[in-house]
Amino acid sequence: MAARIEHLVTSGEFTLDGGTWQVDNNVWIVGDDEQVLVIDPAHDAEAVAAAVGDRRLLAIVCTHGHNDHVNAAPGLADRTGAPVLLHPEDGVLWQQTHPGFKPDAELADGQRLTVAGTELTVLHTPGHSPGAVCLYAPGLGTVFSGDTLFAGGPGATGRSFSDFPTIIRSIRERLLVLPPETVVRTGHGDSTTIGAETPHLEEWIARGH
Repeated sequence: MAARIEHLVTSGEFTLDGGTWQVDNNVWIVGDDEQVLVIDPAHDAEAVAAAVGDRRLLAIVCTHGHNDHVNAAPGLADRTGAPVLLHPEDGVLWQQTHPGFKPDAELADGQRLTVAGTELTVLHTPGHSPGAVCLYAPGLGTVFSGDTLFAGGPGATGRSFSDFPTIIRSIRERLLVLPPETVVRTGHGDSTTIGAETPHLEEWIARGH
């Protein structure tokens, strides 16, 4: 059976730099009836575990270390025995949420993760955070962009550990080079496509945020 993409929305708090905001997060499950990956387990480990069901969870993949994308990762790992994967440059953000608990393994640019016969390639896309990554699955015609690219522009860069020129470079060099029909499945909100976002790059740069 070919891999498919399942979508769960969870709600909770995003906390950084002394501020707290209520947010809805997209949790993505990729796999088949036997095995899956979870991308960005947010807020509710029990709900994510229920969506996984009795399938084998191969890995818990975090696109970056902000609390709203990793806060349910240890709980999901406890329930399933699956390893937690994070790019090492987001370790400082991870430790703000989970002091004393380390991810099980590091994500690296160009690394390939395989689930249900489908490959996802790790693209290091810093800017929203130093260790932000996207996961490109050409066989599914999609890229999981975390908070690097949204419908309407780049992720936020106004807080600690983020940088606007860096996220623009990541989007230009790593994402907008993908086929235009590639579906962008984001960390929050609606999906988009590479083709829909590409024409607006210069507008984002002019806006400067």
